[in-house]
Amino acid sequence: MQAADTIMAERSSFRIAEIAAGPLLLFVLLIALFAGPTAAQTDAQMNRAFVRIHVLDLLENEARLPLPVQQRREALKAYYEGVENDLLFIGTNRAPGLIDRLTNAASDGLQPSDYPTAQLAALVDALPNTDQRSQAVIELHLAAAYLQYVSDLKVGRFLPSHIDPDFFLAERKIDQTAALENLARSESISAIIDAYEPPSPDYEALKKMLAEYRGIQARGGWPSVPMGETLKPGMQDGRVLALRARLDVTDPGISPAEDPTIYDGHLEDRVKRFQARMGLDVDGAVGPASYAALNTPVDDRINAIIVSMERWRWMPDNLGDEYIIVNIAGFELRRYDHGNEVERMAVVVGKPYTRTPVFSDQIEYLEINPYWNVPSSIIFGEMLPELRSDPGGLASRGFEAVRGDQVYDLRSIDWNAYGQGNFPFTIRQRPGANNALGQVKFMFPNSHDVYLHDSPARSLYSRSVRAFSHGCIRLARPLELIPQVLAAGGVSGWNKSKVDQVLATGERTIVSLSRKLPVHITYLTAWSDNGVPNFRADIYEHDQKLLAALDGRSLAW
Repeated sequence: MQAADTIMAERSSFRIAEIAAGPLLLFVLLIALFAGPTAAQTDAQMNRAFVRIHVLDLLENEARLPLPVQQRREALKAYYEGVENDLLFIGTNRAPGLIDRLTNAASDGLQPSDYPTAQLAALVDALPNTDQRSQAVIELHLAAAYLQYVSDLKVGRFLPSHIDPDFFLAERKIDQTAALENLARSESISAIIDAYEPPSPDYEALKKMLAEYRGIQARGGWPSVPMGETLKPGMQDGRVLALRARLDVTDPGISPAEDPTIYDGHLEDRVKRFQARMGLDVDGAVGPASYAALNTPVDDRINAIIVSMERWRWMPDNLGDEYIIVNIAGFELRRYDHGNEVERMAVVVGKPYTRTPVFSDQIEYLEINPYWNVPSSIIFGEMLPELRSDPGGLASRGFEAVRGDQVYDLRSIDWNAYGQGNFPFTIRQRPGANNALGQVKFMFPNSHDVYLHDSPARSLYSRSVRAFSHGCIRLARPLELIPQVLAAGGVSGWNKSKVDQVLATGERTIVSLSRKLPVHITYLTAWSDNGVPNFRADIYEHDQKLLAALDGRSLAW
């Protein structure tokens, strides 16, 4: 009689599954359960099959699924309806591995409290005492948590534009059904989660930095250095002891031969290394900027690493075989060829109120001896008063007006008759020594009107903080970059001699690339440079915005 009741219950489950499962899947499940002795089904296998039927029924018919499951219903249905797809957690050893990874989310630069770790652990502990329907709910909870974690790890926790309007990176998503299928094929849940980390070596280096600085945090951080007059090599001062103790935490050095209160040469070298890592003037003098950097809490450094890891999740997986990357916060351009850094140079970026935007694009052509077409924001925000009061001064610097095919001397126009909303001219500056774009610009046409270019203001590149432009990126050694970019773009025959010849003509010359060269404009305040941690100031306060969003994040658990 008990066996008959069991069969009736099983057949009832199949009536439930007729809606949830397609005919083919239902047929396969029927064979699996009732194939007879030759199938040698174990009780565990029978249980898994029935749990799967309940999973399908829940996904198809249950209107009040937990929100994390509801949000991923379609992807979960697509996976569990697959004929060859099995349960991912019930009857396997994956659940403890997932819970362990969520518990240690901090090592991935994520927030453990964002995930329902305690709830999942309680559900897993209760599994031996639950019925098949409840096991199906637990299966879906675990699968949804896995999807949330790998998505956070792979593409980030927010859309970049939702955090800051100056971020124009494309929205990225993971294929959630494929993520479930990948988990089903993996013997190690840790390994499959690792595979969803951003593939960049820079991200991996940040992760190692994070572990290092969390270790410093666990040991109590570093001591502060009392502020006062500028410390210089050769001085004797009690604060030198505190300076040595502070640097010992992140850059252990040689013990002084005599008096540890004397600022000796070995300590000067250590201070200079520290200043270089912080993007400060490398002069060995411990003044206000160095005091501030030395006394920045380790928690703040950890936060800089965390937000930099988050921004790497927003980046494309494939940056290109050859590409250029500009770090706004680091005031630096780097060029890569198949993973190898082959060029590095200082850049000038936008002022805090004319910020350089964050986006990815492709260089399409170079313009040598360029005209500068003055943006309307500069015309009306800065130039119009001078056009009205001293057009001759602007004309002497190579500026002219263009209307249609006609070019006008600025002095021939009554500028008092024109203003914003009534301005039929383009203002441009002719090629020459005074041209604001210098001798070359690297063009990747975009709606922000931002590109890489030369500049006659050469003194700015020696400064440690280089935020002076209207948004474009000025290059310290642009002429050296011309042959490199052209070669990377499939254009041969260009060397320094040819560049010099074209420049000498003074004529505007456009050279198109045969293949476009990716350029990525980023904002990173923390990175590792050959294993050496680097930090920079948050000049645009982008870090503050992202940290605020992460701290106030509301989850559906």
